[in-house]
Formats: sequence, C-alpha cells, structure tokens
Amino acid sequence: MSEMLDHKLTSLRLARIREVYPSWIEQAAHTQMGYGEFLEQLVTEELLGRAENQLRRKMKTAGFPYAATLEQFDFTLRPELKRTVMLRFFDSSFITTAGSLLLIGASGLGKTHLAIALGTKLVQLGYTVRFVMAQQLANAVLTAASRQEVLRLIEPLISCDLLILDEFGYLSMEPQVGPVLYELISGRYEKGATVITSNKSLGAWGDLIGDTALMMALIDRLLHHGEVFYFRGSSYRMRGKEGVSLKGKAETGPSAEPS
Repeated sequence: MSEMLDHKLTSLRLARIREVYPSWIEQAAHTQMGYGEFLEQLVTEELLGRAENQLRRKMKTAGFPYAATLEQFDFTLRPELKRTVMLRFFDSSFITTAGSLLLIGASGLGKTHLAIALGTKLVQLGYTVRFVMAQQLANAVLTAASRQEVLRLIEPLISCDLLILDEFGYLSMEPQVGPVLYELISGRYEKGATVITSNKSLGAWGDLIGDTALMMALIDRLLHHGEVFYFRGSSYRMRGKEGVSLKGKAETGPSAEPS
C-alpha cells in the first residue's frame, strides 16, 4: 500500500480497509476479481469491523463482571427452571414489552450468570444494557453531593434498554436510598426491561429499606409486566465440598470446645 493511500484511509477512519487492503489486492490479482466486486468486499470488511467495534464498546459499557452465556448454564442442576421458558427473555420482545424478570434464591445458584447471559445476548441484538450491583448503586447514592449528582447517576440507568440490578437484598440499605430506587424503577416502567437478582423473597424486600409501602409500589410496577423465578438447590461453588461447613471448620480450631 502506498503511503498516500494509507494516509487517506487513516483520514477517512477506514481502519478495517486499511488493515485488509493488501490481502484483498493479492486475492483480487489471483482470482481476477472485478473492480466492483473488489470494492464491495472492502466495504463489507469495513462494515463488519465497525459492527465488531460497536459490539465491544457496548459490552464494555454494560459493565458485566465476567463473561457468561446461556449455553454454559446447567439446567439439569436447576430442574425448577425450564430452558424453553428462559429463552423467551432472550429475545427482542423482552425489550419491546418493557418486561421485568426477578431471579430469587440463595447465593451460588446461578442467578447472576443467567442475568449476564441475558444481558450479553441483548447487547448482541443491538440493545444498550447496564449491569450494576445494588450495593454499589446504594453507595453511590449515599456519597452523591447533590441532587444533580444523583440524576447523573441514575439517568443512564433509566434510559438504557435493559437494566440488570444484581444482588439486591444481600445488604440492607439506608432509608435515603429507597426513594432513588423507586425513582429508577418507576422511570423505567413501561419504557425499558429490568432484571433483578436477589437472595430475599419479595415479602422481605420492604425490610431492606425500612419502607414497606414504597417497596410495594416498586414491586407493583415490576410485576405488572414481569415474572418471578425462584432458584433452589445447592450452590455451584460448593459442588464437591458438601462435607465442608463453617461450623465444622470452627470446631477444628485450637479454641474449639468438645461436644
């Protein structure tokens, strides 16, 4: 590639064409490719490159803590969940109907994995997704210095196509977090899809922020177009370690008293 052409492709921000141009020149010479086909192939390469870059940016913006797919989820360990039922949420209709999905159960049952897998699929379908841990959101609200700061915090979470609020209920929240959480969920009501994972049943959510009436109003909006799935069984992380318990471990220490 000539230095002049390289400069022009850089100026036009045609990064993928700049990368693949030499190989396509060689291929065109060997196959006697026509000018029109050659140009079409280069433009296709550029479009694919831009789509890949956009996907990477959306995945980074989503903020997933790790990679997870539906194929990696072992439904045989969760017979209460049906793969065919879960697949209904891995579709554009979950966004267009502004649905809600509440995944409830003890730690280590795969709730977060399933939520990330769902979010990843919807990013791949072109939607904007935000993943945030409930306690991180609560801490950010508490440290916000002004109302404007709170708005800057929650506006991207209100406007995204899918919000995933992870580990709601693992720690109690300060009373001032409740109204912001309600503002977030009501702002998304009938506008965007929401997934919440929690280790607490819906009946215990009011205790988390000390305002049962506010929490009932929040749950009412979530359940209007939403579904709840309860996870049961033993933790993925404890497989093969069933004989280990905190109680047994404590009793092996030097200060343990005989039974």
